[in-house]
Amino acid sequence: MWKIVVGFVAFAAIALFVIMQAGDKVDMSGEKHGGDTTTHAPEPAPAK
Repeated sequence: MWKIVVGFVAFAAIALFVIMQAGDKVDMSGEKHGGDTTTHAPEPAPAK
């Protein structure tokens, strides 16, 4: 039983550390579909 508690505490500490280090760059909203997704337009072809 104590191993489960220690594992949970270790996992929670690592997760909090990663979230704190990433700051506001973490997107926790899940999967996105449709027009509200961030799409990147292809680079325009260089003029010849």
